[in-house]
Amino acid sequence: MLDATRVINGTYGYVYHNGQWLTNIKTAEANVEITKEEIKRSGTRWTAHKVTGLNGTGTISGYKVTSEFVELIGQVADDSKGTFITELILKLEDPESYGAYRVRLKGVMFDKIPLVHFEVGSLVEEELPFNFTGYELLDVIHPE
Repeated sequence: MLDATRVINGTYGYVYHNGQWLTNIKTAEANVEITKEEIKRSGTRWTAHKVTGLNGTGTISGYKVTSEFVELIGQVADDSKGTFITELILKLEDPESYGAYRVRLKGVMFDKIPLVHFEVGSLVEEELPFNFTGYELLDVIHPE
């Protein structure tokens, strides 16, 4: 039977960049899409599949507090500098769960430079979509 207290509460989600907790982040998501090619076989109507690639994508979003990521991501606009590539660590650590879950995203490259976005009477938020080229599970959760 499901112990409801063990269900992980997203309130205890964290994003770290360069070892610093990004306290302004409200949502984070990372996925790996598995690319496959169809394989037609004789003697069967079933189509098989062959994995041919992986594509990591994600998004972090939250309150606009500083211009740090505009500056970091924006270095690509300077012809004398290269693309900003970094790592992120995403963590879920609900004190009632079976433990902490942490994943390190490698080769993170952001998709846009968030120059400015606002609406009068509303808190300013920004969304940072990205792709990544690898991951490592640092902590996993297993039932006791």
